[in-house]
Amino acid sequence: MPAPAVRPLLTRRARHRLAADAALLAVTAAFAVPLAWLVLSSFDTEATLRVKVPGSPSLDNFSAVLTDEITFTPMLNSLLLCGSATALTVACAALAAYPLSRYRSRFSRPYLLTILFSTCLPITAIMVPVYALFVRVNLIDTLYGTALFLATAQLPFAIWLMKNFMDGIPRVLEEAAWTDGASWFQALWRVILPLMGPGVTVVTIYTFAIMWGNFFVPFLLLLSPDQLPASVSIFTFFGNYGAIAFGQLAAFSILYSTPVVLLYVLISRRLGGGFALGGAVKG
Repeated sequence: MPAPAVRPLLTRRARHRLAADAALLAVTAAFAVPLAWLVLSSFDTEATLRVKVPGSPSLDNFSAVLTDEITFTPMLNSLLLCGSATALTVACAALAAYPLSRYRSRFSRPYLLTILFSTCLPITAIMVPVYALFVRVNLIDTLYGTALFLATAQLPFAIWLMKNFMDGIPRVLEEAAWTDGASWFQALWRVILPLMGPGVTVVTIYTFAIMWGNFFVPFLLLLSPDQLPASVSIFTFFGNYGAIAFGQLAAFSILYSTPVVLLYVLISRRLGGGFALGGAVKG
């Protein structure tokens, strides 16, 4: 009598699921371990590169960095720099995306492809001529000049995103506004932008987060120590001969990431709201 066939311990589908779970756990650990080090080291006055629970947790690291020179002035500079550049980027992106979304032209596709290509250019490749230009036109070491360049650098991708969101707004809503005597700008401001709130929110958060973490541009274009943003002043914690104040660096990093987290928390409720156009086009 033949022996019964031995069934494999794990089916092929189960092995694939285990492999996927292991890969997800590895990715989670890659993000969780640095965050754990950041939180634990911020309360450890003798922090090193090791991830360990502090023996005697304290707030000394936060007390050491909460000064005008180390935190408050650089954070204020970052808010002024990134906030103004983000507002300029979102406004210009909305104005540029409107004709690309609503009007058909033989130049629209080449223009969009040019915008898409511009998003792929590394910013380091153009910083040498930009620096020379800023010196020539007396924009070097100015917050408004640096904000203008940051807005220009982020504008192509912002236009691309804004245009895709704007394509989802029915054109009949604008036509109804035009029938009531509204201009194109009034239709954009009072009809389209309120309906694409989630899209504007995405562009705003993405643009602000990218600018907030930009080190290279303000490092080259801003020279005065009292104008440096927090992304540049973080090098204060890197001393000579490789000496690093790990605890203070972790505390400052937590404070530095707070504005981006707060921005996301405050306006993230609009991300899942959809466009709410169900009843707008009826009747």
